[in-house]
Amino acid sequence: MFKNILVPTDGGPLSRKAMAAAVRLAKEQNARITGVHATPTFVPIMYDGMLPPAELISRSAHEQAMARAAAKVLGAMEKMCRSAGVRWEGVHVADAEPYRAIIDTARRKRCDLVLMASHGRRGVAGILLGSETQKVLTHSKVPVLVWRGNRG
Repeated sequence: MFKNILVPTDGGPLSRKAMAAAVRLAKEQNARITGVHATPTFVPIMYDGMLPPAELISRSAHEQAMARAAAKVLGAMEKMCRSAGVRWEGVHVADAEPYRAIIDTARRKRCDLVLMASHGRRGVAGILLGSETQKVLTHSKVPVLVWRGNRG
């Protein structure tokens, strides 16, 4: 039924559980997994209208740090996929709005399902924390399967 499952991950414990569920589903469906790790874009820090010295942090240093973080997170997903015999591709995307990076990657990579984790926060906590999962659910044209935080 599914051919290409997009799995957004931040590398945290809940994301790892969602990854494992996605790998099991992909194996059952003979599907591939496209893993995506979205990192923030570089935003220079301003001090009273002045940029900080370049040695404090540069665009290049930021991008290198984000690439290292993405390689680590996506490497864990690659290992999980390879050990299960599931075809896979990893994608690192820099975007100020992670939900847009997720939706754009799903479209670009022609994914037919997004499987992503959610802590399941409701009420004020959900509003204050700004659930990326909720934003993907609201804006995605690709079906979304949510791995809830209260599952074992």
